[in-house]
Amino acid sequence: MGPERRETPRHGTQDGSTLRRRTFLEACACAGLVSAAAGACDRSHAADGTRAATAAHRPEAERDRPGTPDWRIRSPGPPAAVVGYADRVSVTPGEECGLYVSTTAPSFRVSAFRVGWYGGAGARLVWSSGRVPGSVQPEPGFVTDTRTVRADWRRTLSFGTTGWPEGAYLLRLDTEDGHQRYVPLIVRSAQGAGRTVLMHAPATWQAYNRWGGYSLYAGPSGAYAGRSLAVSFDRPYDLDGAEKFMVYERAAVVLAERLGIPLAYTTGVDVHRDPQVLHGAAAVICLGHDEYWTPEQRRHITRARDAGTNVAFLGANTCFRRIRLEPGGALPERTVVCYKSSFSSDPCYTTHPSLVTTDFRRSPAADPESSLTGVLYEGYPVDAPYVVHAADHWLYEGTGVRPGDGFDHLVGVEYDRVTPGAPVPEPLEITAHSPVVCNGVRSSSDSAYYTARSGAGVFATGTMRWVEALMAETPDGGRDHGMDARTRTFVTRTTENLLHAFAQGPAARHRPAPRPNMTEL
Repeated sequence: MGPERRETPRHGTQDGSTLRRRTFLEACACAGLVSAAAGACDRSHAADGTRAATAAHRPEAERDRPGTPDWRIRSPGPPAAVVGYADRVSVTPGEECGLYVSTTAPSFRVSAFRVGWYGGAGARLVWSSGRVPGSVQPEPGFVTDTRTVRADWRRTLSFGTTGWPEGAYLLRLDTEDGHQRYVPLIVRSAQGAGRTVLMHAPATWQAYNRWGGYSLYAGPSGAYAGRSLAVSFDRPYDLDGAEKFMVYERAAVVLAERLGIPLAYTTGVDVHRDPQVLHGAAAVICLGHDEYWTPEQRRHITRARDAGTNVAFLGANTCFRRIRLEPGGALPERTVVCYKSSFSSDPCYTTHPSLVTTDFRRSPAADPESSLTGVLYEGYPVDAPYVVHAADHWLYEGTGVRPGDGFDHLVGVEYDRVTPGAPVPEPLEITAHSPVVCNGVRSSSDSAYYTARSGAGVFATGTMRWVEALMAETPDGGRDHGMDARTRTFVTRTTENLLHAFAQGPAARHRPAPRPNMTEL
């Protein structure tokens, strides 16, 4: 499902003082409000990271295993039929994970499906439980000051992950009366040297999660003023339990695995805590909707870019909100804090302004996302054709496009542009320049590519529908917004070109340099 309502449409830039780039220098400030680094899980560090990671992971071996076609949800049933959440957003292979489940059924089973290519099946069954007694858990708790819903249920079961390959997993809860829900879980990589790192976005999943009546966008009445100021991972996700992953991430995972490039898996929450997985990585891929970042996560991704790691943003509105991760109960990093337009009420406002939770481009400590992404988020909602500008760019090799070719409905529902006055790295090349009309205002959406001094290449699609356009390659009944087979073929080939090139290391060493063309438009 696309983004829900925004508090205000945003067009153009802020004033010059807001757009001046600043860096975040207070890494662990606001003590008592920011979670301390979690205790490290077991990690092994190969002497030769690139060679060891590639040999140990062997993506082609996992990709070629038989899949399990029956992994999708067929019957979600009523909202209370079965729901659950895990006690962590990710685990390392072999680590134990706890599940907290509420169901009206007498019993249920858990099946762990690893998402991947698998000959087109889309997932493989890695583990399943026996029958687990079911029960209805108590009503969730509520933190009045921040309007935070916390389930705080009793643990229903725990399971180990020994032998589970790294990757993105859907834990499917199946009741004995036939109802189902997902619980997403990432089995993360300890190191990513020589690999392409897929970075999932659970903070953004949680920001939009309306389970219990509250998200970072609205309360039960639908009013923005009644929204949560902090949301908890200690509650189920709404709808099927994994909607944001399914719409904005899954198809990109499947495509990357089909290509057979060496992959690593992590989340923004994990990168916030420990950037080890980025060290020596060939590339990091930010998936289709990755809006909520901590300053630490942003700093770690920027440092990886500056060390030669390519970066791709396969969505729009990326790195827009500056958040803080705080504990929940006894566990660290279980609460996503974002005061947004109420930032003056943030407890860090007077003590640690660089950690105030609002938009990155806003004061205090303004640092627009364009200094990393090359593009600036501008508005919502739009529905427009994607119009190619630099048709001879290496990204579009094999697509047959010419300047001015358009692909209907590919730009939406949020969009980015290269914005005059906003800080952008150079040299930067606009590869697509798509006219849009947002809330009656004419503007444009841009795809942009630049290279850093380290040689790293950075590409941003400028549209949130990019990963959705891959759905034809990984059919799951998702929405296509009217995008046709021609559009899906174009996006698939362009994404393949991007992933293959970025997997080879710093793009400036083996692909043509950007040709600055902002003045042409």
